[in-house]
Amino acid sequence: MIYDIIIIGAGLGGLTAGAKLAKEGKSVLLIEQHSKPGGCATTFRRHDFTLEVGLHEMDGPYPRDMKNRIFTELEVFDNVEFVKVPEFYHFVSERIEITIPHDPAAAAAILKDKFPAEVNGIDAFFYRILNPKRIPAAGETYKDQSVGEFLDSIIKDEDLKLVLLGNLGYFHDDPYSISLAYYSVAQGSYFNGGASYIKGGSQKLSDHLAGYIRKHGGKVVLNHLVTGFIKENGKLAGVTYRETRRDISTIQKAYAGDIIANAAMPSIAEMLPEDIAIRLKEEISNQKPGASLLSIYFGFRHNLMTIGHNHYSTFYFDNSIKSQAGIFNNNCSDFSTRSFTFIDYGQIDSGLAPGGKSVGAICCIDYTSGWENLSRNDYLSKKEEVAKVFISRLEKLVPGIADEIEYYEVGTPTTVRRYTLNPEGAVYGFAQTPGKPSIDIKRLPDNLHFASAWGKTGGGFSGAIYGGFLCAYNILRKKN
Repeated sequence: MIYDIIIIGAGLGGLTAGAKLAKEGKSVLLIEQHSKPGGCATTFRRHDFTLEVGLHEMDGPYPRDMKNRIFTELEVFDNVEFVKVPEFYHFVSERIEITIPHDPAAAAAILKDKFPAEVNGIDAFFYRILNPKRIPAAGETYKDQSVGEFLDSIIKDEDLKLVLLGNLGYFHDDPYSISLAYYSVAQGSYFNGGASYIKGGSQKLSDHLAGYIRKHGGKVVLNHLVTGFIKENGKLAGVTYRETRRDISTIQKAYAGDIIANAAMPSIAEMLPEDIAIRLKEEISNQKPGASLLSIYFGFRHNLMTIGHNHYSTFYFDNSIKSQAGIFNNNCSDFSTRSFTFIDYGQIDSGLAPGGKSVGAICCIDYTSGWENLSRNDYLSKKEEVAKVFISRLEKLVPGIADEIEYYEVGTPTTVRRYTLNPEGAVYGFAQTPGKPSIDIKRLPDNLHFASAWGKTGGGFSGAIYGGFLCAYNILRKKN
């Protein structure tokens, strides 16, 4: 078969690109190795519960948010319901407990009341976060730096720095190796426009976009894995693919004028013809995959408000972290001391559980290195041990919660890798380091495009959506 566009992968980047291109009359073939579309924007059912794979809160959408235009154009708002999240996050350590709202003025006021000696630093932080694209004045130079360096330059109180870095795990594992420019855009979007959850789970958004592609004449093929590229007359002409769950199955071929990779760039490099693969590998040689995550999914017998829990997202920092310099080491520490996030979806009308019940999740930074080379029994035993450790820690912070657990399940970095095929189970694509080099696309075929967390716009739900839409826009502009 011959198509206008072939898309490798049905993550949000691929789905958004496919929906836009199909809407504009392009024939689209989207191939996804998993049994459902969405990548990390998926859910799964266990008993009475719909468990959310990846979404805690999505920034916006708000009037100046690019997603507002995208969702309007692709009829998302007509088919998917967004529920506002009541607060940005609740931060807890043994030394401090504080709730940060989405409204930047209110957040600054709360922080100034708690840290009166740091008024100027707090103002400097919010000015930078709320103006991430400010053009330097005449005679002023701007060089990207790490978030950690920036905070050290404006604030002395280490606890304040930790509070401001409460949700760092949404982006990266170390404040001293994440780009301030990238962080400011991402964090500023939460403060500029609040945040939402997708009622019924992120799968609702993914299913809508896949359905939108089909509605406009496109084809979405699930449970099939792209195995390579077809090169004809010196140009990429299509892909080969087969059924995912069969090692020996019929290799199929599809041809298209343009190919979009909604997959990890290192994986794409392994499939490309050698001459193109060498160039792509050179372009990404100085970039490394970001961190992965460990998640524990819970189904609760009752809404946790019945036992006095009143926060949607809570970030627990272990007392061993005395300064931001200790965050990365803590992310590599034993699970008995590792900092974590607890999301209580029962604080909103999430649509994830039947009346009276609720769901939640614990999440922490983690790495595949701690889960590889284990026997099947050892792997399962370690998952159970880790679950018990975190449930015990959570019980100390939310007394009575252990008795409310009806179901739990652990997802590890190798789980992420298995379902997304991302190297090292990286959930945010390449690490967004200061001065991260961009990829010179002129060295690659002009009909090969990238739309994923591994591309220019970075990871997270918004980054993937932006990347997909911009990829489609650039293809359409080129065609015109």
